[in-house]
Amino acid sequence: MKDGVNGVALGVFIFFFLAVTVMGFLAARWRRAENEATLDEWGLGGRSFGTWVTWFLLGGDLYTAYTFVAVPAAIYAAGASGFFAVPYTILVYPLIFTFLPRLWSVSHKHGYVTTSDFVRGRFGSKGLSLAVAVTGILATMPYIALQLVGIQAVLDVMGVGGGENTNWFVKDLPLLIAFAVLAAYTYSSGLRAPALIAFVKDGLIYLVIAVAIIYIPIKLGGFDDIFASAQDKFTKAGAGGLAPAAAGQWGYATLALGSALALFMYPHSITATLSSRSREVIRRNTTILPLYSLMLGLLALLGFMAIAAGVKVDNGQLAIPQLFENMFPDWFAGVAFAAIGIGALVPAAIMSIAAANLFTRNIYKDFLKPDATPEQETKVSKLVSLLVKVGALAFVLTMDKTVAINFQLLGGIWILQTMPALVGGLFTRWFHRWALLAGWAVGMIYGTAAAYGVASPTQKHFGGSSKEIPGLGEIGYIGLTAFVLNVVVVVVLTFVLNAVKAPVGIDETSPGDYTADAGDPGVQEKLPPATAGAPGGH
Repeated sequence: MKDGVNGVALGVFIFFFLAVTVMGFLAARWRRAENEATLDEWGLGGRSFGTWVTWFLLGGDLYTAYTFVAVPAAIYAAGASGFFAVPYTILVYPLIFTFLPRLWSVSHKHGYVTTSDFVRGRFGSKGLSLAVAVTGILATMPYIALQLVGIQAVLDVMGVGGGENTNWFVKDLPLLIAFAVLAAYTYSSGLRAPALIAFVKDGLIYLVIAVAIIYIPIKLGGFDDIFASAQDKFTKAGAGGLAPAAAGQWGYATLALGSALALFMYPHSITATLSSRSREVIRRNTTILPLYSLMLGLLALLGFMAIAAGVKVDNGQLAIPQLFENMFPDWFAGVAFAAIGIGALVPAAIMSIAAANLFTRNIYKDFLKPDATPEQETKVSKLVSLLVKVGALAFVLTMDKTVAINFQLLGGIWILQTMPALVGGLFTRWFHRWALLAGWAVGMIYGTAAAYGVASPTQKHFGGSSKEIPGLGEIGYIGLTAFVLNVVVVVVLTFVLNAVKAPVGIDETSPGDYTADAGDPGVQEKLPPATAGAPGGH
Protein backbone atom coordinates (compact mmCIF):
# COMPACT_ATOMS: atom_id res chain seq x y z
CA MET A 1 0.00 0.00 0.00
CA LYS A 2 1.35 3.43 -0.94
CA ASP A 3 2.09 5.89 1.83
CA GLY A 4 -0.30 8.78 2.32
CA VAL A 5 -3.25 9.75 0.16
CA ASN A 6 -3.25 8.89 -3.54
CA GLY A 7 -4.24 12.39 -4.63
CA VAL A 8 -4.72 11.69 -8.35
CA ALA A 9 -6.88 8.61 -7.75
CA LEU A 10 -8.85 10.46 -5.10
CA GLY A 11 -9.45 13.40 -7.44
CA VAL A 12 -10.81 11.12 -10.18
CA PHE A 13 -12.96 9.28 -7.62
CA ILE A 14 -14.41 12.55 -6.31
CA PHE A 15 -15.16 13.73 -9.86
CA PHE A 16 -17.27 10.67 -10.65
CA PHE A 17 -18.85 10.69 -7.20
CA LEU A 18 -19.95 14.32 -7.64
CA ALA A 19 -21.22 13.55 -11.15
CA VAL A 20 -23.49 10.72 -9.98
CA THR A 21 -24.61 12.82 -7.00
CA VAL A 22 -25.85 15.52 -9.37
CA MET A 23 -27.52 12.83 -11.49
CA GLY A 24 -29.17 11.42 -8.39
CA PHE A 25 -30.84 14.72 -7.53
CA LEU A 26 -31.74 15.53 -11.15
CA ALA A 27 -33.41 12.12 -11.44
CA ALA A 28 -36.36 13.53 -9.47
CA ARG A 29 -37.27 15.44 -12.66
CA TRP A 30 -36.83 12.42 -14.95
CA ARG A 31 -40.21 11.12 -16.14
CA ARG A 32 -41.88 13.18 -13.43
CA ALA A 33 -45.48 12.15 -12.77
CA GLU A 34 -48.45 14.36 -12.01
CA ASN A 35 -48.86 12.72 -8.61
CA GLU A 36 -45.44 11.87 -7.15
CA ALA A 37 -46.70 11.09 -3.64
CA THR A 38 -47.35 7.38 -4.23
CA LEU A 39 -45.17 4.31 -3.81
CA ASP A 40 -45.78 3.50 -7.46
CA GLU A 41 -43.88 6.67 -8.34
CA TRP A 42 -41.27 6.99 -5.58
CA GLY A 43 -40.66 3.29 -4.95
CA LEU A 44 -41.19 1.82 -8.44
CA GLY A 45 -40.31 4.69 -10.77
CA GLY A 46 -43.90 4.88 -11.99
CA ARG A 47 -43.69 1.29 -13.29
CA SER A 48 -42.49 2.89 -16.52
CA PHE A 49 -39.00 1.58 -17.33
CA GLY A 50 -38.34 -0.02 -20.70
CA THR A 51 -35.96 -2.81 -21.68
CA TRP A 52 -32.65 -0.95 -21.47
CA VAL A 53 -33.40 1.04 -18.34
CA THR A 54 -34.58 -2.16 -16.65
CA TRP A 55 -31.48 -4.01 -17.85
CA PHE A 56 -29.14 -1.42 -16.38
CA LEU A 57 -31.24 -1.18 -13.22
CA LEU A 58 -31.28 -4.93 -12.66
CA GLY A 59 -27.59 -5.15 -13.52
CA GLY A 60 -26.81 -2.34 -11.10
CA ASP A 61 -29.01 -4.08 -8.56
CA LEU A 62 -27.56 -7.59 -8.84
CA TYR A 63 -23.90 -6.93 -9.68
CA THR A 64 -22.77 -4.84 -6.76
CA ALA A 65 -19.77 -3.97 -4.63
CA TYR A 66 -20.07 -7.60 -3.52
CA THR A 67 -19.31 -8.54 -7.12
CA PHE A 68 -16.33 -6.24 -7.45
CA VAL A 69 -14.84 -6.80 -3.99
CA ALA A 70 -16.03 -10.04 -2.40
CA VAL A 71 -16.12 -12.48 -5.35
CA PRO A 72 -12.49 -11.99 -6.43
CA ALA A 73 -11.56 -11.68 -2.74
CA ALA A 74 -13.01 -15.16 -2.18
CA ILE A 75 -10.92 -16.50 -5.07
CA TYR A 76 -7.86 -14.68 -3.71
CA ALA A 77 -8.38 -16.40 -0.35
CA ALA A 78 -9.84 -19.80 -1.27
CA GLY A 79 -9.09 -20.52 -4.93
CA ALA A 80 -11.54 -21.71 -7.55
CA SER A 81 -14.24 -22.47 -4.96
CA GLY A 82 -14.92 -18.71 -5.04
CA PHE A 83 -16.23 -19.15 -8.59
CA PHE A 84 -19.56 -20.40 -7.21
CA ALA A 85 -21.02 -17.00 -8.11
CA VAL A 86 -20.49 -17.66 -11.83
CA PRO A 87 -22.58 -20.85 -12.22
CA TYR A 88 -25.29 -19.52 -9.94
CA THR A 89 -25.78 -16.43 -12.08
CA ILE A 90 -26.00 -18.74 -15.11
CA LEU A 91 -28.61 -20.93 -13.41
CA VAL A 92 -30.74 -18.05 -12.18
CA TYR A 93 -31.96 -16.67 -15.51
CA PRO A 94 -33.81 -19.77 -16.80
CA LEU A 95 -35.38 -20.00 -13.34
CA ILE A 96 -36.66 -16.44 -13.28
CA PHE A 97 -37.92 -16.68 -16.88
CA THR A 98 -40.54 -19.11 -15.57
CA PHE A 99 -41.97 -16.98 -12.78
CA LEU A 100 -41.01 -13.29 -12.99
CA PRO A 101 -43.39 -12.49 -15.87
CA ARG A 102 -46.24 -14.04 -13.85
CA LEU A 103 -45.30 -11.96 -10.81
CA TRP A 104 -45.13 -8.80 -12.89
CA SER A 105 -48.56 -9.47 -14.41
CA VAL A 106 -50.43 -10.13 -11.16
CA SER A 107 -48.66 -7.22 -9.44
CA HIS A 108 -49.51 -4.85 -12.26
CA LYS A 109 -53.13 -5.98 -12.24
CA HIS A 110 -53.61 -5.53 -8.47
CA GLY A 111 -51.19 -2.72 -7.71
CA TYR A 112 -48.85 -4.89 -5.63
CA VAL A 113 -45.62 -3.10 -4.68
CA THR A 114 -43.91 -5.90 -2.74
CA THR A 115 -43.78 -9.70 -2.68
CA SER A 116 -45.63 -9.59 0.64
CA ASP A 117 -48.49 -7.73 -1.08
CA PHE A 118 -48.81 -10.67 -3.46
CA VAL A 119 -48.56 -13.30 -0.71
CA ARG A 120 -51.29 -11.57 1.30
CA GLY A 121 -53.54 -11.26 -1.73
CA ARG A 122 -52.94 -14.82 -2.91
CA PHE A 123 -53.32 -16.63 0.41
CA GLY A 124 -55.45 -14.18 2.37
CA SER A 125 -52.96 -14.23 5.23
CA LYS A 126 -51.50 -11.13 6.87
CA GLY A 127 -49.40 -13.37 9.12
CA LEU A 128 -47.68 -15.04 6.17
CA SER A 129 -47.29 -11.66 4.50
CA LEU A 130 -45.67 -10.29 7.66
CA ALA A 131 -43.25 -13.24 7.80
CA VAL A 132 -42.15 -12.60 4.20
CA ALA A 133 -41.78 -8.86 4.86
CA VAL A 134 -39.71 -9.27 8.04
CA THR A 135 -37.49 -11.83 6.33
CA GLY A 136 -36.93 -9.50 3.40
CA ILE A 137 -35.95 -6.60 5.66
CA LEU A 138 -33.60 -8.77 7.76
CA ALA A 139 -31.93 -10.25 4.68
CA THR A 140 -31.47 -6.86 3.05
CA MET A 141 -29.75 -5.11 5.95
CA PRO A 142 -26.40 -6.99 5.75
CA TYR A 143 -26.54 -6.71 1.95
CA ILE A 144 -26.65 -2.91 2.23
CA ALA A 145 -23.85 -3.03 4.80
CA LEU A 146 -21.74 -4.98 2.32
CA GLN A 147 -22.08 -2.15 -0.20
CA LEU A 148 -20.80 0.33 2.38
CA VAL A 149 -17.90 -2.01 3.13
CA GLY A 150 -17.04 -1.84 -0.58
CA ILE A 151 -16.88 1.95 -0.44
CA GLN A 152 -14.79 1.79 2.72
CA ALA A 153 -12.35 -0.66 1.13
CA VAL A 154 -11.73 1.79 -1.72
CA LEU A 155 -11.27 4.71 0.69
CA ASP A 156 -8.81 2.68 2.78
CA VAL A 157 -6.65 1.82 -0.22
CA MET A 158 -6.62 5.46 -1.37
CA GLY A 159 -5.35 6.41 2.09
CA VAL A 160 -8.40 8.48 2.97
CA GLY A 161 -9.28 8.74 6.66
CA GLY A 162 -5.83 8.18 8.13
CA GLY A 163 -4.42 5.12 9.86
CA GLU A 164 -5.74 2.80 12.51
CA ASN A 165 -4.78 5.26 15.30
CA THR A 166 -6.71 8.14 13.74
CA ASN A 167 -9.71 9.56 15.62
CA TRP A 168 -12.75 7.44 14.69
CA PHE A 169 -14.73 10.41 13.43
CA VAL A 170 -11.96 11.61 11.11
CA LYS A 171 -11.32 8.04 9.93
CA ASP A 172 -14.97 7.38 9.09
CA LEU A 173 -15.85 10.88 7.87
CA PRO A 174 -15.51 10.06 4.13
CA LEU A 175 -17.87 7.10 4.53
CA LEU A 176 -20.30 9.26 6.52
CA ILE A 177 -20.28 11.86 3.72
CA ALA A 178 -20.90 9.19 1.09
CA PHE A 179 -23.74 7.80 3.20
CA ALA A 180 -25.31 11.24 3.67
CA VAL A 181 -25.26 11.94 -0.07
CA LEU A 182 -26.74 8.52 -0.87
CA ALA A 183 -29.49 9.03 1.71
CA ALA A 184 -30.31 12.52 0.42
CA TYR A 185 -30.78 11.72 -3.26
CA THR A 186 -32.58 8.44 -2.53
CA TYR A 187 -35.02 10.34 -0.30
CA SER A 188 -35.50 12.99 -2.98
CA SER A 189 -35.67 10.92 -6.18
CA GLY A 190 -36.64 7.41 -5.12
CA LEU A 191 -35.97 4.58 -7.58
CA ARG A 192 -35.34 6.99 -10.45
CA ALA A 193 -31.97 7.95 -8.91
CA PRO A 194 -30.32 4.50 -9.01
CA ALA A 195 -31.97 3.80 -12.37
CA LEU A 196 -30.23 6.82 -13.90
CA ILE A 197 -26.92 6.31 -12.10
CA ALA A 198 -26.83 2.65 -13.14
CA PHE A 199 -25.89 3.72 -16.69
CA VAL A 200 -22.69 5.33 -15.39
CA LYS A 201 -21.98 2.51 -12.95
CA ASP A 202 -22.23 -0.27 -15.53
CA GLY A 203 -20.30 1.70 -18.14
CA LEU A 204 -17.41 2.19 -15.72
CA ILE A 205 -17.44 -1.45 -14.62
CA TYR A 206 -17.32 -2.77 -18.18
CA LEU A 207 -14.51 -0.33 -19.01
CA VAL A 208 -12.43 -1.29 -15.96
CA ILE A 209 -12.86 -5.03 -16.51
CA ALA A 210 -12.02 -4.78 -20.22
CA VAL A 211 -8.81 -2.89 -19.41
CA ALA A 212 -7.91 -5.08 -16.42
CA ILE A 213 -8.34 -8.38 -18.22
CA ILE A 214 -5.92 -7.23 -20.96
CA TYR A 215 -3.53 -4.83 -19.22
CA ILE A 216 -2.82 -6.66 -15.94
CA PRO A 217 -1.97 -10.07 -17.52
CA ILE A 218 0.45 -8.33 -19.89
CA LYS A 219 2.23 -6.77 -16.92
CA LEU A 220 2.27 -10.08 -15.04
CA GLY A 221 3.62 -12.21 -17.90
CA GLY A 222 0.37 -13.75 -19.14
CA PHE A 223 -2.29 -16.06 -17.78
CA ASP A 224 0.11 -19.03 -17.63
CA ASP A 225 2.15 -17.24 -15.00
CA ILE A 226 -0.95 -16.01 -13.19
CA PHE A 227 -2.46 -19.49 -12.82
CA ALA A 228 0.95 -20.97 -11.95
CA SER A 229 1.37 -18.45 -9.12
CA ALA A 230 -2.10 -19.20 -7.78
CA GLN A 231 -1.56 -22.96 -8.05
CA ASP A 232 1.73 -22.64 -6.17
CA LYS A 233 0.12 -20.60 -3.37
CA PHE A 234 -2.73 -23.02 -2.73
CA THR A 235 -0.53 -26.09 -3.03
CA LYS A 236 1.87 -24.71 -0.40
CA ALA A 237 -1.09 -23.80 1.80
CA GLY A 238 -2.18 -27.46 1.80
CA ALA A 239 -5.33 -26.81 -0.23
CA GLY A 240 -4.24 -29.24 -2.93
CA GLY A 241 -4.31 -26.64 -5.71
CA LEU A 242 -6.80 -24.29 -7.35
CA ALA A 243 -9.86 -26.55 -7.54
CA PRO A 244 -11.75 -27.45 -4.38
CA ALA A 245 -10.99 -30.87 -2.93
CA ALA A 246 -13.56 -33.65 -3.26
CA ALA A 247 -14.82 -32.88 0.23
CA GLY A 248 -15.70 -29.35 -0.86
CA GLN A 249 -17.57 -30.17 -4.05
CA TRP A 250 -20.94 -30.68 -2.39
CA GLY A 251 -20.52 -27.34 -0.67
CA TYR A 252 -19.67 -25.65 -3.97
CA ALA A 253 -22.63 -27.15 -5.85
CA THR A 254 -25.21 -26.59 -3.12
CA LEU A 255 -24.03 -23.01 -2.52
CA ALA A 256 -24.32 -22.25 -6.24
CA LEU A 257 -27.81 -23.80 -6.51
CA GLY A 258 -29.08 -22.27 -3.27
CA SER A 259 -27.78 -18.83 -4.23
CA ALA A 260 -29.47 -19.11 -7.62
CA LEU A 261 -32.80 -19.92 -5.98
CA ALA A 262 -32.41 -17.07 -3.49
CA LEU A 263 -31.27 -14.21 -5.73
CA PHE A 264 -34.67 -13.09 -6.99
CA MET A 265 -36.32 -13.62 -3.63
CA TYR A 266 -34.51 -10.48 -2.41
CA PRO A 267 -36.79 -7.42 -2.19
CA HIS A 268 -34.45 -5.26 -4.28
CA SER A 269 -34.54 -7.75 -7.17
CA ILE A 270 -38.34 -7.69 -7.15
CA THR A 271 -38.46 -3.89 -6.84
CA ALA A 272 -36.35 -3.50 -9.97
CA THR A 273 -38.49 -6.07 -11.76
CA LEU A 274 -41.82 -4.44 -10.90
CA SER A 275 -40.55 -1.05 -12.09
CA SER A 276 -40.65 -2.23 -15.72
CA ARG A 277 -43.53 -1.18 -17.95
CA SER A 278 -44.55 -4.51 -19.47
CA ARG A 279 -44.39 -8.25 -19.17
CA GLU A 280 -42.34 -8.42 -22.35
CA VAL A 281 -39.64 -6.19 -20.82
CA ILE A 282 -39.12 -8.83 -18.12
CA ARG A 283 -38.90 -11.65 -20.65
CA ARG A 284 -36.36 -9.76 -22.75
CA ASN A 285 -34.25 -9.01 -19.70
CA THR A 286 -34.00 -12.65 -18.66
CA THR A 287 -32.42 -13.32 -22.06
CA ILE A 288 -29.88 -10.45 -22.07
CA LEU A 289 -28.93 -10.28 -18.38
CA PRO A 290 -26.55 -13.29 -18.80
CA LEU A 291 -24.14 -10.83 -20.43
CA TYR A 292 -23.34 -9.80 -16.88
CA SER A 293 -22.34 -13.39 -16.09
CA LEU A 294 -19.62 -13.13 -18.76
CA MET A 295 -18.39 -10.00 -17.02
CA LEU A 296 -18.50 -11.78 -13.67
CA GLY A 297 -16.35 -14.65 -14.89
CA LEU A 298 -13.67 -12.22 -16.08
CA LEU A 299 -13.94 -10.20 -12.89
CA ALA A 300 -13.42 -13.29 -10.75
CA LEU A 301 -10.03 -13.84 -12.40
CA LEU A 302 -8.79 -10.70 -10.68
CA GLY A 303 -8.45 -12.79 -7.52
CA PHE A 304 -5.77 -14.92 -9.19
CA MET A 305 -4.14 -11.78 -10.62
CA ALA A 306 -3.86 -10.33 -7.10
CA ILE A 307 -1.97 -13.46 -6.03
CA ALA A 308 0.38 -13.27 -9.02
CA ALA A 309 0.96 -9.57 -8.38
CA GLY A 310 2.08 -10.30 -4.83
CA VAL A 311 -0.75 -8.38 -3.15
CA LYS A 312 -0.59 -8.89 0.62
CA VAL A 313 -3.53 -7.71 2.74
CA ASP A 314 -4.89 -8.72 6.12
CA ASN A 315 -8.47 -8.16 4.96
CA GLY A 316 -9.16 -10.04 1.72
CA GLN A 317 -11.77 -7.46 0.73
CA LEU A 318 -8.91 -5.00 0.14
CA ALA A 319 -7.17 -7.32 -2.32
CA ILE A 320 -8.74 -6.05 -5.55
CA PRO A 321 -8.65 -2.32 -4.72
CA GLN A 322 -5.00 -2.83 -3.75
CA LEU A 323 -4.34 -4.68 -7.02
CA PHE A 324 -5.76 -1.74 -8.96
CA GLU A 325 -3.60 0.75 -7.09
CA ASN A 326 -0.48 -1.36 -7.61
CA MET A 327 -0.99 -2.13 -11.29
CA PHE A 328 -2.82 0.84 -12.83
CA PRO A 329 -1.63 4.40 -13.38
CA ASP A 330 -3.04 6.60 -10.60
CA TRP A 331 -5.64 8.24 -12.84
CA PHE A 332 -7.08 4.92 -14.03
CA ALA A 333 -6.93 3.51 -10.51
CA GLY A 334 -9.25 6.40 -9.66
CA VAL A 335 -11.63 5.29 -12.43
CA ALA A 336 -11.58 1.72 -11.05
CA PHE A 337 -12.22 2.95 -7.52
CA ALA A 338 -15.12 5.06 -8.80
CA ALA A 339 -16.58 1.95 -10.48
CA ILE A 340 -16.51 0.11 -7.16
CA GLY A 341 -17.87 3.09 -5.22
CA ILE A 342 -20.74 3.75 -7.61
CA GLY A 343 -21.25 -0.03 -7.82
CA ALA A 344 -22.06 0.20 -4.12
CA LEU A 345 -24.27 3.29 -4.25
CA VAL A 346 -26.72 1.99 -6.86
CA PRO A 347 -27.71 -1.29 -5.14
CA ALA A 348 -27.62 0.30 -1.68
CA ALA A 349 -30.22 2.82 -2.86
CA ILE A 350 -32.47 0.14 -4.40
CA MET A 351 -32.14 -2.12 -1.36
CA SER A 352 -33.08 0.63 1.07
CA ILE A 353 -36.12 1.54 -1.06
CA ALA A 354 -37.20 -2.12 -1.26
CA ALA A 355 -36.88 -2.65 2.50
CA ALA A 356 -38.76 0.59 3.17
CA ASN A 357 -41.59 -0.46 0.84
CA LEU A 358 -41.91 -3.76 2.72
CA PHE A 359 -42.18 -1.99 6.06
CA THR A 360 -44.65 0.58 4.78
CA ARG A 361 -47.00 -1.72 2.90
CA ASN A 362 -46.86 -4.86 5.01
CA ILE A 363 -46.22 -3.65 8.55
CA TYR A 364 -47.27 0.02 8.78
CA LYS A 365 -50.34 -0.17 6.54
CA ASP A 366 -51.41 -3.73 7.36
CA PHE A 367 -51.03 -3.51 11.14
CA LEU A 368 -50.47 0.07 12.31
CA LYS A 369 -52.51 2.36 10.05
CA PRO A 370 -54.82 0.51 7.66
CA ASP A 371 -56.38 3.77 6.44
CA ALA A 372 -53.03 5.33 5.45
CA THR A 373 -53.27 7.47 2.33
CA PRO A 374 -50.84 7.04 -0.60
CA GLU A 375 -49.14 10.28 0.52
CA GLN A 376 -48.67 8.95 4.05
CA GLU A 377 -47.31 5.66 2.70
CA THR A 378 -44.75 7.49 0.60
CA LYS A 379 -43.66 9.69 3.50
CA VAL A 380 -43.21 6.71 5.81
CA SER A 381 -41.31 4.78 3.15
CA LYS A 382 -38.92 7.69 2.62
CA LEU A 383 -38.22 7.92 6.35
CA VAL A 384 -37.74 4.18 6.74
CA SER A 385 -35.32 4.12 3.79
CA LEU A 386 -33.16 6.51 5.83
CA LEU A 387 -33.39 4.34 8.95
CA VAL A 388 -32.43 1.24 6.99
CA LYS A 389 -29.28 2.95 5.74
CA VAL A 390 -28.45 4.15 9.26
CA GLY A 391 -28.72 0.56 10.51
CA ALA A 392 -26.41 -0.69 7.76
CA LEU A 393 -23.95 2.12 8.50
CA ALA A 394 -23.95 1.25 12.20
CA PHE A 395 -23.16 -2.36 11.28
CA VAL A 396 -20.18 -1.27 9.17
CA LEU A 397 -18.80 1.15 11.77
CA THR A 398 -19.16 -1.08 14.81
CA MET A 399 -18.33 -4.59 13.56
CA ASP A 400 -15.28 -6.27 12.04
CA LYS A 401 -15.42 -5.69 8.28
CA THR A 402 -14.34 -9.26 7.54
CA VAL A 403 -17.68 -10.60 8.84
CA ALA A 404 -19.80 -8.64 6.36
CA ILE A 405 -19.78 -11.36 3.72
CA ASN A 406 -20.78 -14.03 6.26
CA PHE A 407 -23.76 -11.99 7.45
CA GLN A 408 -24.77 -11.43 3.84
CA LEU A 409 -24.63 -15.20 3.31
CA LEU A 410 -26.83 -15.58 6.41
CA GLY A 411 -29.28 -13.22 4.71
CA GLY A 412 -29.28 -15.60 1.73
CA ILE A 413 -30.23 -18.48 4.03
CA TRP A 414 -33.16 -16.45 5.36
CA ILE A 415 -34.50 -15.07 2.09
CA LEU A 416 -34.53 -18.53 0.48
CA GLN A 417 -37.21 -19.56 2.98
CA THR A 418 -39.71 -17.22 1.32
CA MET A 419 -39.53 -19.09 -1.99
CA PRO A 420 -42.33 -21.65 -1.34
CA ALA A 421 -44.84 -18.89 -0.59
CA LEU A 422 -43.79 -16.60 -3.44
CA VAL A 423 -42.92 -18.92 -6.33
CA GLY A 424 -45.26 -21.68 -5.21
CA GLY A 425 -48.09 -19.16 -4.98
CA LEU A 426 -47.47 -17.98 -8.53
CA PHE A 427 -48.29 -21.42 -9.92
CA THR A 428 -50.70 -23.06 -7.48
CA ARG A 429 -53.12 -22.33 -4.67
CA TRP A 430 -52.77 -25.87 -3.30
CA PHE A 431 -50.31 -24.97 -0.53
CA HIS A 432 -52.08 -24.08 2.69
CA ARG A 433 -51.23 -20.70 4.21
CA TRP A 434 -50.62 -22.18 7.68
CA ALA A 435 -48.38 -24.87 6.20
CA LEU A 436 -46.35 -22.20 4.38
CA LEU A 437 -45.97 -20.24 7.61
CA ALA A 438 -44.87 -23.37 9.52
CA GLY A 439 -42.41 -24.33 6.78
CA TRP A 440 -40.97 -20.81 6.80
CA ALA A 441 -40.52 -20.97 10.59
CA VAL A 442 -38.77 -24.36 10.43
CA GLY A 443 -36.44 -23.17 7.67
CA MET A 444 -35.60 -19.94 9.49
CA ILE A 445 -34.95 -21.64 12.84
CA TYR A 446 -32.86 -24.47 11.39
CA GLY A 447 -30.89 -22.16 9.07
CA THR A 448 -30.11 -19.63 11.78
CA ALA A 449 -29.20 -22.24 14.39
CA ALA A 450 -26.98 -24.16 11.96
CA ALA A 451 -25.20 -20.99 10.83
CA TYR A 452 -24.73 -19.93 14.47
CA GLY A 453 -22.76 -23.11 15.09
CA VAL A 454 -20.29 -22.50 12.26
CA ALA A 455 -16.96 -21.07 13.42
CA SER A 456 -14.15 -19.46 11.43
CA PRO A 457 -10.68 -18.14 12.28
CA THR A 458 -12.19 -14.69 12.88
CA GLN A 459 -15.63 -15.60 14.27
CA LYS A 460 -16.89 -18.01 16.91
CA HIS A 461 -20.40 -17.93 15.45
CA PHE A 462 -21.85 -17.25 11.97
CA GLY A 463 -18.42 -17.96 10.52
CA GLY A 464 -19.74 -19.45 7.28
CA SER A 465 -22.77 -20.86 5.49
CA SER A 466 -21.85 -24.54 5.04
CA LYS A 467 -22.36 -27.44 7.41
CA GLU A 468 -22.89 -31.21 7.29
CA ILE A 469 -26.14 -32.14 5.56
CA PRO A 470 -28.24 -34.32 7.90
CA GLY A 471 -28.50 -37.86 6.59
CA LEU A 472 -25.88 -37.43 3.84
CA GLY A 473 -22.74 -36.73 5.81
CA GLU A 474 -21.56 -34.24 3.16
CA ILE A 475 -20.77 -30.58 3.76
CA GLY A 476 -23.37 -28.43 1.99
CA TYR A 477 -24.99 -25.01 1.93
CA ILE A 478 -27.12 -24.51 5.02
CA GLY A 479 -29.67 -22.42 3.13
CA LEU A 480 -30.48 -25.24 0.70
CA THR A 481 -30.82 -27.79 3.52
CA ALA A 482 -33.15 -25.41 5.38
CA PHE A 483 -35.14 -24.90 2.17
CA VAL A 484 -35.61 -28.65 1.69
CA LEU A 485 -36.86 -28.97 5.29
CA ASN A 486 -39.15 -26.00 4.65
CA VAL A 487 -40.70 -27.64 1.56
CA VAL A 488 -41.15 -31.01 3.29
CA VAL A 489 -43.01 -29.33 6.17
CA VAL A 490 -45.17 -27.33 3.74
CA VAL A 491 -46.18 -30.40 1.70
CA VAL A 492 -46.91 -32.65 4.70
CA LEU A 493 -48.88 -30.00 6.61
CA THR A 494 -50.80 -29.00 3.49
CA PHE A 495 -52.06 -32.58 3.12
CA VAL A 496 -53.06 -32.62 6.79
CA LEU A 497 -54.69 -29.16 6.85
CA ASN A 498 -56.58 -29.74 3.62
CA ALA A 499 -57.79 -33.10 4.95
CA VAL A 500 -59.24 -31.48 8.09
CA LYS A 501 -60.63 -28.62 5.96
CA ALA A 502 -58.76 -25.84 7.76
CA PRO A 503 -59.70 -22.34 6.53
CA VAL A 504 -57.71 -21.56 3.39
CA GLY A 505 -58.18 -17.80 3.20
CA ILE A 506 -59.53 -15.68 0.34
CA ASP A 507 -57.59 -15.56 -2.94
CA GLU A 508 -58.16 -12.14 -4.52
CA THR A 509 -56.40 -13.12 -7.77
CA SER A 510 -57.76 -15.00 -10.78
CA PRO A 511 -55.96 -17.21 -13.36
CA GLY A 512 -56.02 -14.52 -16.03
CA ASP A 513 -54.14 -12.09 -13.76
CA TYR A 514 -50.92 -14.11 -14.13
CA THR A 515 -50.65 -13.63 -17.89
CA ALA A 516 -52.06 -10.09 -18.18
CA ASP A 517 -49.92 -7.43 -19.83
CA ALA A 518 -49.99 -3.65 -19.89
CA GLY A 519 -52.78 -2.50 -22.19
CA ASP A 520 -54.83 -5.67 -21.84
CA PRO A 521 -58.53 -5.10 -21.10
CA GLY A 522 -59.02 -4.66 -17.37
CA VAL A 523 -55.35 -3.96 -16.64
CA GLN A 524 -54.73 -0.45 -15.41
CA GLU A 525 -51.71 1.47 -16.68
CA LYS A 526 -51.89 3.85 -13.70
CA LEU A 527 -53.82 3.33 -10.53
CA PRO A 528 -56.14 6.25 -9.74
CA PRO A 529 -54.94 8.58 -6.96
CA ALA A 530 -57.45 7.18 -4.47
CA THR A 531 -56.08 3.66 -4.73
CA ALA A 532 -52.59 4.06 -6.13
CA GLY A 533 -50.21 2.11 -4.00
CA ALA A 534 -53.02 0.48 -2.01
CA PRO A 535 -53.09 -3.29 -1.67
CA GLY A 536 -55.45 -4.91 -4.11
CA GLY A 537 -56.31 -1.57 -5.72
CA HIS A 538 -58.33 -2.51 -8.77
